[in-house]
Amino acid sequence: MKNPDVIDLLKRKINEIIQTFDVDVLNIECDEDHFHMIFKSNPSLDIPKYINSIKSLTSREIRRNYPEVKEILGKDAFWSRSYFLATTGQVTLDVLKSYIDNQGVKSASDKEI
Repeated sequence: MKNPDVIDLLKRKINEIIQTFDVDVLNIECDEDHFHMIFKSNPSLDIPKYINSIKSLTSREIRRNYPEVKEILGKDAFWSRSYFLATTGQVTLDVLKSYIDNQGVKSASDKEI
């Protein structure tokens, strides 16, 4: 996801979805083929339903507004069926936000020679 307009649409749609699920999104950052999101929710949140809502709505809206995305993907699925979820009990929120903020930024050791 390098197109800033697609990223903006993704973030706007996620911020619309949170109203339905009573979730507080603290940060969203995109990398080339995925995004990271820090959110706070009640323990009763149906996480699979929340994640699937994000995936289905954002996929539909991005493809509708940016039809060229389907050509870039070369397949029907916009998102993979899987997702990764972790709690933040082992690190501070500042450390986690720093990690999320630096998605897509290459460090000096990652740069090609």
